[in-house]
Amino acid sequence: MTSTLPNPNTYAILRLPAVLKFRGRSRSSHYADISQGLFTRQVQLGTHCIGWPEHELIALNEARIAGKNDEEIRTLVKRLEAQRKGAN
Repeated sequence: MTSTLPNPNTYAILRLPAVLKFRGRSRSSHYADISQGLFTRQVQLGTHCIGWPEHELIALNEARIAGKNDEEIRTLVKRLEAQRKGAN
């Protein structure tokens, strides 16, 4: 089954507190997920400012809700991060 990723051009970049609330995860669990390839890496917005594209949070939450396993989530994370490189 092929899933369609949300359009990255129509979403905001969310800061860490909003991401943690959106995901329902603690800060340490969130960063553990990133290190295990289960969540996308942050986007640098400034010297001391990071965030995550909202469409990536939506896609990853939808995958979890759909019952995707960790390997499927890792594949999705790779697709989302590759999609960033294609953005203009």
